[in-house]
Amino acid sequence: MENLEVIDVDTMLWHAGDFGRFQFILIMLFSVINAFSAFHYFGQTFISLEPEHRCIVENNEGIATSCGVSFANGTVEPCSQWEYNSSYGYISLVQELDWVCGDYWKSSVGQSVFFGGSLIGSLLLGILADRIGRVHVLVIANLLAFLGNFCTIFVEEAVSYSIIRFIAGCASDTNFVMMYMIVMEYLRPSMRTMGLNLTIGIFYCISSILVPWIAVLCGNWRNFLLVISMPHLVVGFFYFLVPESAQWLISRGKFAEAMKCFQRIAKTNKRQIPDKAIQGLKLYATENIKEGAKNESFFGLLKTPKLRRKTIILIFKSMVLNLCYDAIARNVNGLGLSPFIIFSATSVTILPGCLVILLLQDRIGRKALASSSLFLGGIIISIAGIILASFDSPSLTLILTVIARLNVVVAYNSGSQYAFELIPTVVRAQGVSVVHVAGFAATFFSPQILYLSTFWKPLPEIVLGILLLMCAVLCLFLPETFNKTLPVTLQDGENFGENEDMFKYCCCFKKDITESTIVLNEA
Repeated sequence: MENLEVIDVDTMLWHAGDFGRFQFILIMLFSVINAFSAFHYFGQTFISLEPEHRCIVENNEGIATSCGVSFANGTVEPCSQWEYNSSYGYISLVQELDWVCGDYWKSSVGQSVFFGGSLIGSLLLGILADRIGRVHVLVIANLLAFLGNFCTIFVEEAVSYSIIRFIAGCASDTNFVMMYMIVMEYLRPSMRTMGLNLTIGIFYCISSILVPWIAVLCGNWRNFLLVISMPHLVVGFFYFLVPESAQWLISRGKFAEAMKCFQRIAKTNKRQIPDKAIQGLKLYATENIKEGAKNESFFGLLKTPKLRRKTIILIFKSMVLNLCYDAIARNVNGLGLSPFIIFSATSVTILPGCLVILLLQDRIGRKALASSSLFLGGIIISIAGIILASFDSPSLTLILTVIARLNVVVAYNSGSQYAFELIPTVVRAQGVSVVHVAGFAATFFSPQILYLSTFWKPLPEIVLGILLLMCAVLCLFLPETFNKTLPVTLQDGENFGENEDMFKYCCCFKKDITESTIVLNEA
């Protein structure tokens, strides 16, 4: 270390301990956030579940249908009362408030404004995170999740329901993304894939599988919301457990506060940070962080050509993956199986998807896994559509849906980490939020794409397959990020990986290591 004058954030993290007791604690807290996030996001599905129903016929006059009573003279009268066939005895909001038939729009509007809240909340909270910090916004988002879910318990009519679900939606995604960002920045680069994806694969998967059965155990939607809302209050204690992002603090010119974070990590990991390392990081901060970086926004990603190209590719990829995931999920409907069983069965794909990432991403690299999973997903979805055009089997449909979703899960989760690593620290929260919001917005088109089946049955799958193949090609124009120091400034992002060939994969160039790796080896 005698010859080292300037060191970056990852090298300082190595001195403080980049995979020790502190990181273990951080991953455990991230596991908690995974569970809370799954309960919050998928809870919306089960409070608004529409059970099978039909009219109650008085005096055995007429024939009951789901929304009316038909009489012998040919007249049809609307229902005033319904009887429900609830799966496992679970009573949803739709059933309790009789929001079916002509009133079903009330529940649909609630789901739409929840989705709209997630779009607006992700954007605004992402901007706020780059202004006041990741930990503050993490706590704010989880408090919004608590407030939205808890207050929903007391609604009785559509207007208040929609307003409160909008508040709940504002928390969606941000209540997970902020913790993801912090964990990623405090992990050794070579361990990010394992730490992040193993946690998501186990805890998010298990939580998603359990969501419908927690609803069943609760018996009704009010008890269910109470159970899934209260745990969010625990996140308030994260102020005392989770340090702010040191990279963000440095990007805002708060070097002293950043060093307090590293000293805290070193103390937990029982390490000592040399004075020369502190001076080296201070030199790095002085040379690389400009005063103007404090006021950078997402639009800075679009000002320069190379960074603009990377950002547009990330946005397009997010849109396609969200669109495909949503369209595949919608295609599960109508199989004649319990929605609780279908939901749990398709959620199982999260764990093997993350295990595939864990096994391959640090072997073949981010770019290779992203492009290959997108390519494979596009081929499988297209073939599945053509096969399903010739068969009418619910079981075969479910199997192919699970396989297709598995490929999309691999592409989506590996792509999420890729975006975090490519977007510079100074606008990382805003940039990631815009990428996620663009993906959410694209799901508006999934019903229209599925409607194409009225013209030719396999057409939706073929369209989705083509989009995935286009993404696979575009990913080749992104740089590899494995084992590399993350870009901090916009200029870092502009220059990052620009000397790479588009077919350069880390599995083929194992000797290509970064300067920070050389420094650590010399140390």
